[in-house]
Amino acid sequence: MKVTDVRVRIKDENRVKAVVSVTFDGCFVVHDIKVLDGKEGLFVSMPRKQFSTGEYKDIAHPLNTEFREEIKTAVFEAYEKALKEAPATEE
Repeated sequence: MKVTDVRVRIKDENRVKAVVSVTFDGCFVVHDIKVLDGKEGLFVSMPRKQFSTGEYKDIAHPLNTEFREEIKTAVFEAYEKALKEAPATEE
């Protein structure tokens, strides 16, 4: 499986910097992947669900390190591109 499209919506709300949809092989999409700002910098968080116990579980995720890295690289590249293309905000 290969990443064939990444769509980024810049959020910049507290820790959430963007919400991303990733398409694989032009035929399968995963929505609500997030770019989050953590203690050690930005990271990619897969979509997850909160259960009644308060525990969170990923509802979609890669099964190996290589594919996780491919997704992460594609998401960060698209995020950086979206930041450059975003209109400048006035202060």
